[in-house]
Amino acid sequence: MSDAAPPTSPPHSDDAAPLSVTWADAAREAAFHRWLGSQAARHRLLPASLRPASADASFRRYLRVDTEAGASLIIMDAPPDKEDCRPFVRVAQLMAEAGLLVPRVLAWDEPLGFMLLDDLGSHTMIEVVDRDNPAANRALYLRAIDSLVAWQLASRPGQLPSYDEALLTRELQLFPDWYLARHRGVAVEGDLRETLDSQFRLITQRNLASPTVYVHRDFMPRNLMMPRDPGEARLGVLDFQDAVHGPISYDIASLMRDAFLSWDEEFVLDITVRYWQKAQRAGLPVEADFGEFWRSVEWMGLQRHLKVAGIFARLTLRDGKPRYLADAPRFIGYIRATAARYRELTPLLRLVDKIEGTQAAMGYAFGRL
Repeated sequence: MSDAAPPTSPPHSDDAAPLSVTWADAAREAAFHRWLGSQAARHRLLPASLRPASADASFRRYLRVDTEAGASLIIMDAPPDKEDCRPFVRVAQLMAEAGLLVPRVLAWDEPLGFMLLDDLGSHTMIEVVDRDNPAANRALYLRAIDSLVAWQLASRPGQLPSYDEALLTRELQLFPDWYLARHRGVAVEGDLRETLDSQFRLITQRNLASPTVYVHRDFMPRNLMMPRDPGEARLGVLDFQDAVHGPISYDIASLMRDAFLSWDEEFVLDITVRYWQKAQRAGLPVEADFGEFWRSVEWMGLQRHLKVAGIFARLTLRDGKPRYLADAPRFIGYIRATAARYRELTPLLRLVDKIEGTQAAMGYAFGRL
């Protein structure tokens, strides 16, 4: 996950009464309505239909507006002093060129931070999965990995920022800075600091050894949309503005070790094997042996889980969004499960167990958390 967590489920659906759009800044509200008025005729918008669509953990929010043709469009409200929309526009172009279903940028006022986009739908993939019957979701996850493979096949060097050692290390530091120090009140110093530093170096070295491709960096069911057109096989893809060029194992780890949804290990392995097979057939640079690839996925997932635990603590403690920290136990479970499998990670497992008041186990399965 990038520093911005995925959008929340839309508070409005087509069957619900529209919610009003509120503004904390009167000047920005006035600027928005002038901009909306300037777009209304060209795009046949119905400004009176404006309503919230979703919000996310950053300063962006999304509004929905109807058109005279009976369709709807999405407006991104991204204050330019807090959000840079240029990466969103760039990655949207790259994804469209790769054949992915992403929103088109129909209008963009860069100085003001207002953008008009296609509306890919009202329901995310996470809203339609059957949490109690993993196998029932296989076809849906196969659609997701089709999009992932297409995205990775389009990879070209020099197009996206590198997921390099500096970025990986900076992300890992979110765990001690926010989860341990700020959330748990642990003094990150002495032996604990040395243990974390050595374990983080190991994790970073392992992940930098993986072949690199385009990485969405938050490829999971809350950022995948069910298309409005029942004949559309592709899932819509959102929240891609933090994409990088990095380890090929990252996005499949993100998909199957979800921030908001846990699957048993049998289903995780099932879909990961299917992705690996598709990637091999497509000529992507995955390991020839699935066991080796699985280890790469686990080590990459571990970096993500440590990062996200820190992000969720920061969202709660700095940004006043407590709902995210409620999912932190899921990530602690992921961290412990991976650390328990690999002897090199025993120091990390012992550290986490001590802080969490848990007890290490010799064997682990990814049961529901």
